[in-house]
Amino acid sequence: MKEQGWQIRVRGQVQGVGFRPFVWQLAQARGLRGAVLNDAEGVLIRVLGPVGDLPEALKTQAPPLARVDAVEVSVAVFEALPNRFEIIASGEPGAETRVTPDAATCPACLEEIRGHGRRRGYAFTNCTHCGPRFTILQSLPYDRARTTMAPFEMCPECRAEYENPADRRFHAQPIACPTCGPRIWLEVGGQEVPGDTLALAVARLHAGEVLAIKGLGGFHLACDAANPRAVAELRARKRRPAKPFALMCREGDLAQIVTVSPQALSALKDPAAPIVLMPTLGTLPANVAPGMTELGVMLPYTPLHHLLLDAFQGVLVMTSGNLSGEPQVVGNDEAREKLAPFADAFVMHDRAIARRLDDSVLRVDPPMVLRRARGQVPGTLPLPPGFEDAPQIVACGGQMKAALCLIKNGQALLGHHLGELDEALTWEAYLQADADYAALFDHQPQAVAVDLHPDFRASRHGAERAEREGLQLIEVQHHHAHLAAVLGENLWPRDGGKVAGIILDGLGLGPDGTVWGGELLLGDYAGFERRAWLKPAPLIGGDRAQMEPWRNALVRLDAAGLSDWADALFPKAPREIARQMAAKGVNAPLSSSAGRLFDAVAGCLGLCAAGQSYEGEAAMRLEALAARAEASPQIRFAGEGAEIDPAPLFLQLAEGGDAAGLAYAAHEALAEAFAVRARAFVQSGAAQAVALSGGVFQNALMSQLMAEKLFDIPLLTQRQIPANDGGLAFGQALVAATKLET
Repeated sequence: MKEQGWQIRVRGQVQGVGFRPFVWQLAQARGLRGAVLNDAEGVLIRVLGPVGDLPEALKTQAPPLARVDAVEVSVAVFEALPNRFEIIASGEPGAETRVTPDAATCPACLEEIRGHGRRRGYAFTNCTHCGPRFTILQSLPYDRARTTMAPFEMCPECRAEYENPADRRFHAQPIACPTCGPRIWLEVGGQEVPGDTLALAVARLHAGEVLAIKGLGGFHLACDAANPRAVAELRARKRRPAKPFALMCREGDLAQIVTVSPQALSALKDPAAPIVLMPTLGTLPANVAPGMTELGVMLPYTPLHHLLLDAFQGVLVMTSGNLSGEPQVVGNDEAREKLAPFADAFVMHDRAIARRLDDSVLRVDPPMVLRRARGQVPGTLPLPPGFEDAPQIVACGGQMKAALCLIKNGQALLGHHLGELDEALTWEAYLQADADYAALFDHQPQAVAVDLHPDFRASRHGAERAEREGLQLIEVQHHHAHLAAVLGENLWPRDGGKVAGIILDGLGLGPDGTVWGGELLLGDYAGFERRAWLKPAPLIGGDRAQMEPWRNALVRLDAAGLSDWADALFPKAPREIARQMAAKGVNAPLSSSAGRLFDAVAGCLGLCAAGQSYEGEAAMRLEALAARAEASPQIRFAGEGAEIDPAPLFLQLAEGGDAAGLAYAAHEALAEAFAVRARAFVQSGAAQAVALSGGVFQNALMSQLMAEKLFDIPLLTQRQIPANDGGLAFGQALVAATKLET
């Protein structure tokens, strides 16, 4: 018998978040007949009877982890519906909906593991409001059989919770308990150590040992952050002499190590549970974050973390389990092989990790995402007005901080941080991610967008894929992609007019064959004009100039007529050979890079002059030094036209003075030089706003100075998408979409 009723389609982040039991409860309260299921497009509801306020309730009362993009209601005729309202099995596999990011342990589950019930002390406690999602998902729709929880058959008690629509674990796919779920153990030398795992682990941490701990998206290496010898040992083993370590502690311990603002605490307690940068109080050993004024801290985000920190009663270093430069280790056997030189013992578990995800990193003042990863991925972003009908596109990103972006159905999926593609294992992870996202989201692109630089591995891969699959290849200039990324994040309409884009970063190939990195662009998604730039200087030794600041200092000092001071500053450096290379243009491409300018200033001030132990160290130390300034000289760069000459800055550095004040002055002078030119474009009507992008704007001081100087001008900044190359693919995709449709 056919019956007429209503079909309600819910689109968004609605799978794996308890949405079906939520719908069931709404239907029960309204006395409705029908059914709800997951399918390839999201959640589908079939209803007999007056729907009343049900569509509105689906939006306004949704579960904590849900994100509802659209609720579509239409009249439908059904062959047969149940005599009551039921939750039925998922439809066919597919991928027209979002996948939920992993979420930190919710308060209810936390209370449970600290209580006296059957999940007391259980390290894999979760419910529909928290726990693993993307890191265990193997295919869509999101059901247990398609996750790495499939091998764990539910016990009768868990099955009863899973099947009870009134229980908060109803259809919680990772549901588990000590009887039927994964387990933890401590092992040394490949052998399990008998006893209480947490007690054994805590004893070793207090003894100054380094532990490898399996988490959601991979392994961490942990040690006692208050023990300088343990921290030093971890640095030596990991070959990471200076890069700041991330920390993990309980909320109650935060005030002992950092200054906690309400905004920072809110970010820490978000379900994404990111690492948040906060001002240090200087109470931990200096070798936790050498030369820095901030610490990167996260709260425990899994039951295992909570149980460990409760027992440890202190602050832990919690850094990625990998050799510096390589991707994070995820498998048990892989960990035994690769982390054995680093770790004295392993805290293992037997739930497989489907995909590796680093911890996300952000700061709240000013707000910005520095690394988009666990807890944020694979959340999607809406495309700006005018891109609703954009075709499916895959964008390949850049060489550094690589990430992929897929456009489909008016949404952009910006993938997780992968890293530096010159590293072989990171390259493997990149290729895996490309295939993984394409399969997981049923993506069938019309075009591939790549960076203009032909030697980027991502660009070569994109070109090969386009040729192999018969797709259109679209090359996008590096800084145009940065400009489009900040426009897109701010939902700048496709026809919104041109903006003045201040793009400051490390490097990007310009159409003129030089290396750009300090530019003022006038443009939009469709194109750009380069209207101002830093005076170019040779990158002596090419890529080596990125790691040895003395090279950048030498050419800037020589250009300012300060060769004698350069000789005094860098007496052991091969200066004459370097100068010959610069003069002849041998492996010394010209560059307008703002990043290399900051390296030069750092080198002049004695910061990492001979070499950096990690990317961005010199600039980060320069920013930290500037933060200590009490006063600073006023410096203005030379040049009234398009070319901005920083020579006056180096003349001031040569005169000497307070190092912190000079570091601050360098930031202020660079901000002023670009802000005054960008302001003029807006005031003349040539631009509608000013947009800031590029890795230099992850420097909090630089962002703050620019905002102060443009306080009365419409200003577009990046908050959800990294301003560095982690956001490049998003911009590439938007530029490519514009070119395809014009």
